[in-house]
Amino acid sequence: MAGASLENLDIDALSPEQQEKLRQFKIQTRIANERYLRAHPEVEVLLSQFLRDVFLKRPVDIREFAAEFRWPMLRKEYQSLQLTVSGLFFGEQRQ
Repeated sequence: MAGASLENLDIDALSPEQQEKLRQFKIQTRIANERYLRAHPEVEVLLSQFLRDVFLKRPVDIREFAAEFRWPMLRKEYQSLQLTVSGLFFGEQRQ
């Protein structure tokens, strides 16, 4: 199913009621994802570090690179990362 996406589906195959349910599901999923990301700012830090390394090293096999990537959350740097993330938002009012 590589390369498949919802954009490639025939939305007209759904009844109006199904289309509305799908639309509501997408909205609720985006809201839930946004809430999660706001509650866990470390996700942005981790993804930024990973993407930085991808762009610097430009691996041929991205899946292998991701599997071998030294995720900071799995190392002793976790505490340092926590302090960094806390420092980013300390005193800031998050919405």
